[in-house]
Amino acid sequence: MRTHLLAVLMVLPGLFFFPAAVAAPAAGDTYVYRITNAYNHEPRGTVTHRVETVDAERVTISVSPDNPLLGARRTDVFSKDGNWLQHPLINHDKPVEYNFSPAFPAYVVPLDSGKSWSIRVNATNSSSKRGASVRVDGSVVGTESIVTPAASFDTIKIKRTVYAGDWETFTSETTIVETEWYAPALGRPVRIERTSGYLDPQRCAASSACTPIRGDWDLIELVSHTRK
Repeated sequence: MRTHLLAVLMVLPGLFFFPAAVAAPAAGDTYVYRITNAYNHEPRGTVTHRVETVDAERVTISVSPDNPLLGARRTDVFSKDGNWLQHPLINHDKPVEYNFSPAFPAYVVPLDSGKSWSIRVNATNSSSKRGASVRVDGSVVGTESIVTPAASFDTIKIKRTVYAGDWETFTSETTIVETEWYAPALGRPVRIERTSGYLDPQRCAASSACTPIRGDWDLIELVSHTRK
């Protein structure tokens, strides 16, 4: 069944507002995503996101992959407007869990078409306690109707370029490029395409050109959801 962005816009002032105002999360809401290797179109597995708690300040979600290669079970924490408080970030092709202060700006409301933002936030590695300065360059590309394995959705298309701040002695910081299709009536992304890469000057010593080391290229699509 198609969710209608037009109906959402009719009940909200302005052009776009963050969909949490329309589709507030509730404990027990569950979303299952399929992960595909976009290099060769092979499935990598599924990941289940379940809303565990919702309070005045934050939303806590358990994330459970069905394939160990997609990582261990973890807990993500979001602000009420959907921005990241605790969430992994790709560091040199590996996910590292960070706590963000202020929240990682995945969204900056209102989500007007053509809007852009560039914001730097502090991130602390949950395990090592090492700090990083993370920059997020985001923009609202526009609206788009798409079909996912779960259903058809009217979405807001958002693009983000993230500079992970994970510099090391012989490697540059990771650059992550994400395109997200956000369904306002659902209050969640229904498709994400993500790539990452970084430079290792040691591998470039014998060449006048330095080609970035490519990380995973993932296509993440909603396959089912249940709401309480």
